[in-house]
Parts: sequence; C-alpha cells; structure tokens
Amino acid sequence: MIKVEAIHFTYPTGVEAIRGVTIRIEDGEFVTIMGENGAGKTTLVKHFNGLLKPTRGHVEVDGIDTRNASVAELSRKVGLVFQNSDHQLFSETVEEEIAFGLRNFGFDTQTISKRVEWALNLLDLVEYRKSSPFMLSGGERKRLALASILAWDPQIIVLDEPTIGQDYHQKEKLREFIAQLNAQKRTVIVVTHDVEFVAECRPRVILMSRGEVVADGPATRILTDHETVTRVSLLPPQVTQIFLRLSDLNLPSNIIDIYEARRLLSARILKAGVR
Repeated sequence: MIKVEAIHFTYPTGVEAIRGVTIRIEDGEFVTIMGENGAGKTTLVKHFNGLLKPTRGHVEVDGIDTRNASVAELSRKVGLVFQNSDHQLFSETVEEEIAFGLRNFGFDTQTISKRVEWALNLLDLVEYRKSSPFMLSGGERKRLALASILAWDPQIIVLDEPTIGQDYHQKEKLREFIAQLNAQKRTVIVVTHDVEFVAECRPRVILMSRGEVVADGPATRILTDHETVTRVSLLPPQVTQIFLRLSDLNLPSNIIDIYEARRLLSARILKAGVR
C-alpha cells in the first residue's frame, strides 16, 4: 500500500507543486492520475520511490516512510518509468540497458539472461537488442525504458505518460499487459493525458489541479462528470460526448468506451428488430 498523508512539496525555486495531498493506493490497484500540465502529477509520483521527499507530511510505501529510505531501497519495490525516457537510458546497447538494473539488484547471470529475453519479446525490441538506445525512435525508447523496469518485476509500477509516441497496437498491448499485472496483484499507477486509453482501461481515476486532488473515483463516474473534467483541462472520451448528444434518444450518458457502446447499441438494434 502507498499512503500519502497531507503532503506539501516546494521546489528550490519556490514553486509549491503539491498542496496538502492525501491519498491511499491499495495493493493490486490500477490507478491513473490525470490533470492539466503543471498540476503536480509527476511531482507526486516521484515521491513514491523517494526521488522527492515531502516538504511537509509523509509518504509510506509498504509501511516504509520514504524519508527514512534510499531511492535504491524504494526502487526495488517501486519501478518508475519517466515521461522522457532519455532521462533514464545510458547503456551502450538495448540488452545492456535492460540488464543493468538486474545486475544492480544482484540477480544471477542465468536469471538476467532469461529476464532480458522476456522483456525484449514483450516490448517488441528483439531486433534492436544490439543497437544503441539512442538510435531508437521516441516510441521505441519509451518501450525500452518500460522493459528495463519490468525486467526486475517490482510490486508497484509507475508509468509517466506511457502512451506518448505509441501506435494503437502498442497501446492495446500495454492495456492488456496492465490487465495481466493486475491479475497478478501488481499495483499499476499511470500518469496520463490520454483520456481514450483510460476509458478503455477503466481504472480508478485521480484528477489533480494546481497541486491538489479535485476528484477521485471510478473512471465511469469521473470521466462522465463534464464539469470536473473540464476544470482540469481535459475532454470527456469521444464516445461519452456522442452519447451526451444523443440523450434525447434515452441513451445513458455514462458510457465511456467503444466496447460498452457497441454492446448497448447492438442490444437496442436487436430489440427494435424483434419488435
């Protein structure tokens, strides 16, 4: 469990990025954190592995107060994939990049080899294994950063804007993988602006604005609250917007993804045909 208790965080420049945030994230939850640029989303998740320490308040990860633990100790529990993957890539080859963390955590040679191979296949990076990370495209570097974290199998995985630079196929693969992680009771936290991705995943949604939490709840309720979503400079999912325009046909306004929309419309058409 991650327990955040009334934390504030002020950067050395004097900018107060977090203002009194209190949240709890349970083991095995899938949570997305959304909001406008500068809302404090990335600042918040950097507290989860100790990269930042609260100015006031405290954060506990699996019962450990992050103020009393090193980044290395917390990173074994919390894997963080940065929004800009270039900030965490430095090895000469793709496979060396994935192996680096495993070596640091003391895995044996055989295990390292197996996990590197698994991660390369999972993120479609096999053909680049001997390439320099900096020869990859932006989307490929993003996948490599994710592979390097997933390889050591942390209990908590934090992904900062993971869908940027990814095509539909890669987004769908990421969605399916997150579902697998949740089935294994892993905790997944995603920082994102991608409303359509969130709508298809249906996680718990935490909305932030100006360093504060302004809404917290199931995706279906949060993403169909037009006033609150607009407040954090987001738009409701496209399907939701369509159903809102069709409200005079007695269609529900809390539809957020195409799969649910298709089931509902198919049932309506079938019922009309029977009549």
